[in-house]
Amino acid sequence: MGLGLKKLVKKGMMGLGEMGFNAGGGAINWFPGHMAAATRAIRDRLKLADFVIEVRDARIPLSSANQDLQPQLRSKRSLIALNKKDLANPNIMHKWTRYFESSNQDCLPMNAHSKSSVSKLLELVEYKLKEAISREPTLLVMVVGVPNVGKSALINNIHRIASSRFPVQGKMKRATVGPLPGVTQDIAGFKIAHQPSIYVLDTPGVLVPSIPDIETGLKLALAGSIKDSVVGEDRIAQYLLAVLNTRGTPFHWKNSNNRRMEGIQYEAEEKVDYSLKNLRPSRRKLPTKSHVLYVEDLVTEVQRALYSTLSEFNGNMEDEIDLEVLIEQQFEALQKALKIPNKGSEARLMVSKKFLTLFRTGKLGPFILDDVPEASPLS
Repeated sequence: MGLGLKKLVKKGMMGLGEMGFNAGGGAINWFPGHMAAATRAIRDRLKLADFVIEVRDARIPLSSANQDLQPQLRSKRSLIALNKKDLANPNIMHKWTRYFESSNQDCLPMNAHSKSSVSKLLELVEYKLKEAISREPTLLVMVVGVPNVGKSALINNIHRIASSRFPVQGKMKRATVGPLPGVTQDIAGFKIAHQPSIYVLDTPGVLVPSIPDIETGLKLALAGSIKDSVVGEDRIAQYLLAVLNTRGTPFHWKNSNNRRMEGIQYEAEEKVDYSLKNLRPSRRKLPTKSHVLYVEDLVTEVQRALYSTLSEFNGNMEDEIDLEVLIEQQFEALQKALKIPNKGSEARLMVSKKFLTLFRTGKLGPFILDDVPEASPLS
């Protein structure tokens, strides 16, 4: 991370420091109290599980973990599923898998919306469980992860696969630890294998993200694991711009999209008023050719706006004040590129929302926001 970005984040990303950080730079309470109770409940549920799939966001493989629960998770047979791999930079992903392997942690980059990807994950889970000699005739698999990493999408796809394998899904019984010996409780789950019977619990465990510093919080917000309203779209967009600038990403866009960046436009077959909401994944009709071209043109305009402002920047990227000035210029350029009429703070909010939507839907390219640690924590 560049020095200017570090200073900008430390300074509080233009006021972010007011959000509950104490003077000593301690943890922020980004989440309400009920999440702490949820963590206690997860600890109890984890005791029931024979295997844990910890879902993380492939764009933030470390920031999307709950560090407090890691010792308990690692004490079990477990697997880190790096979901949303289609949004993560494939050139860096192999470094992350190597990092986790060197830390003796099984990990699999995947896409929870892809049936073949989820099937591959289940094969690995079955293999890991069947090599375990267990006295339990029934084995339980639990899915856990911080908010919005794709736990529900994964469980939905597991349900589909389980239903095709075992059309009649029987109730599973499992002895529970309690004051009455031999008492069993019904646990809702999906059967994915037989001999031993392997069930995946149908309710995921929601983990509270560990947020030791502001930048981790900003990464989680950018990836969508913290509600935009907690941090503010404006601040998240500022952080994204700071990251793109310090990495020189607009220059990479220029090299890879030369013809489009220089202004060659595709004519849409029809003029339609499009909304960026249409970029969200949907099972409805496929986008029309003109919609695809509209989005491509919009992305090109955004990339061109950021490239031109960065290439004309004469300041020092290591200086947070210069970086702030550049980011302000880029907000103005983005407003023009996104064709948002001038309405002061309302316009800025619209710019931020549309810009973040382009990033989150992968239209600005694949990214990994976390840096691979120098060495594994166990080496």
